[in-house]
Amino acid sequence: MSMEKVEFGSDGYRLTGDLHLPEPGTGRGAVVLTGPFSGVRDQVTGYYAERFAQRGYVALAFDHRNWGDSEGEPRQHEDASAKVSDLRNAVGFLASRPEVDPDKIALCGVCLGGIYSVQLAAFDPRVKAVALIAAAYNNPALIRDRFGAENFAALMAQFAQIAQRQSDTGEIEYWPAVNPEGMPAGNPGPEPFEYYGTERGARPGWENRCTALSVLQELALDVDSYLPLVSAPLLIVHGTGDQAIPVADAQAAFAAAPEPKELFLLDTGNHIELYDDDRYVIPAIDWTVSFFDRSM
Repeated sequence: MSMEKVEFGSDGYRLTGDLHLPEPGTGRGAVVLTGPFSGVRDQVTGYYAERFAQRGYVALAFDHRNWGDSEGEPRQHEDASAKVSDLRNAVGFLASRPEVDPDKIALCGVCLGGIYSVQLAAFDPRVKAVALIAAAYNNPALIRDRFGAENFAALMAQFAQIAQRQSDTGEIEYWPAVNPEGMPAGNPGPEPFEYYGTERGARPGWENRCTALSVLQELALDVDSYLPLVSAPLLIVHGTGDQAIPVADAQAAFAAAPEPKELFLLDTGNHIELYDDDRYVIPAIDWTVSFFDRSM
């Protein structure tokens, strides 16, 4: 195996990635990875990309615009539509590579990246298979119900105030990306902090901050509108003990998705075990590779 630092364009921005290459003669296909909120390429997506390459897949982990080593302003800003565009351009970059069969390109979305993978796959027939691992299945109405209508309305009012201040001052407001004490944060609570806020997930390209309005972008995502439009074979991998994204969300998404589709459940204890714990990552990768082999 080897890894090549690469750059490609997306809507005028230079994006930086790591292209993980399998041993010569072992190639099976290619996969573009996109990962959790605030993540950079040498965290979750890089961890998965390396293991995909070990199994014969060309695997691209990259920094979306505004994050890591890629261009884009404001820094550490979640831009939902731009992330889908970045994925589209990442597929185009892979399709142009001599090591890649353009008819064998898959997407793998981990956590929030699962929603972006679904959004692209719904409209891009170059995507021949999709794997969603510990994915988010956001629906604004569901999120409102889980927050409680009153709390949700208060949070939306807070975002409106932030947007107005930014309009008045021209200054971007930032929150911590993770905060073990809770809000304000992009990912509040002790579990996200256990990964991002410790040596476990700390990387030079990652900063513990995000624009406050990134969280609004996150909450406004809607996977339900896109799932029925995905015609590529779809695999959902999820942990039964995931508290951040209950397994019932994954099961409901699976029920809503058209055939062909597969559901693979792992007996995890939490959400982040599918980020870097090989007790769960390895079987998730193995099942996904088998699914890709059968689907492309």
